[in-house]
Amino acid sequence: MKNIFIVALLLIGTTTFAQNKNAKTSMEVDGVCGMCKARIEKACLNTKGVKWADWSIDTHELKLIYDERKTDTNTIQKAVLAAGHDVEDKKATDEAYAQVHACCKYRDEDIKEAHDKENEKP
Repeated sequence: MKNIFIVALLLIGTTTFAQNKNAKTSMEVDGVCGMCKARIEKACLNTKGVKWADWSIDTHELKLIYDERKTDTNTIQKAVLAAGHDVEDKKATDEAYAQVHACCKYRDEDIKEAHDKENEKP
């Protein structure tokens, strides 16, 4: 019985220390412009435990550094979805999407094309 108790304590201790203080991850987030970038990064940084967020307009990749003891990727995704941006295979609600600025309507093909033309290099 004593051995079982010791093994249980070791397992609990191991899982407690297994959480990473500076976990890194990336995910795809839809958006089209600098305003989207600011909104996405702000939603992440306002999530407790997120230390760094950088979203690329060109690749739509959101890179993160966060404390696994305080948050997880699911919580961060919920914050981005609430800001009105689709994350990988999850779509923001129509209500959240409706709150983004008119030039940020990334689901509208005309808006996406207009931003693509702006970003083309001569």
